[in-house]
Amino acid sequence: MTPRRRVAGYYFVTDAALSRAGNESDVRSAERAGVALVQYRAKEGSTRALFREAEALRSICRASLFIVNDRLDLALAVGADGVHLGQDDLPCRVARRLLGPERIVGVSVLTAEEARVAERDGADYVGVSPVFDTRTKPDAGTAGGLEAVRAVRRAVAIPVVAIGGIDLGNAAEVLRAGADGVCAISAVVRASDVEAEIRKFQALFPASAA
Repeated sequence: MTPRRRVAGYYFVTDAALSRAGNESDVRSAERAGVALVQYRAKEGSTRALFREAEALRSICRASLFIVNDRLDLALAVGADGVHLGQDDLPCRVARRLLGPERIVGVSVLTAEEARVAERDGADYVGVSPVFDTRTKPDAGTAGGLEAVRAVRRAVAIPVVAIGGIDLGNAAEVLRAGADGVCAISAVVRASDVEAEIRKFQALFPASAA
């Protein structure tokens, strides 16, 4: 099992509904671009169909860590490197117990208190979501803005990833607010060249750029 690593830099998340080329093509692009972490996010489909896709994407990720959004069962079934949980998903402390100490557990938060609870319960990182208004996740709730990033950054010592409505026009200010990493979904998977678009975001993180 891949040891836990610090989560920072550009963070890739799949979105089949927005993608121009499909999840497998996008993940191959992310792998070629040298992203540190790929998250499989899929809200629709049978468990068996999701398992098959997750298994296929897992096999593509040789250098990148592969985690599954929401579904701890799928993460375990495909041997993923971890799971990312929302506030309505399985509690972080339970996921940590089931996954063990070496795999990654991330938690979506919007407030400093939610972030402190996640850190206490064993999260490796928190994803502040949504930072800005986003159409990729209709149920994301009210955007917290840069102040949410600042408040979470002050509250915890673990890495903070900013998600929601992020593009090349606002990513730098999100980093200045204290984020260790950013996730831009629609700005990347809608691009004609996904790999090239990812590299533009990676240029914000010189140490991790491939």
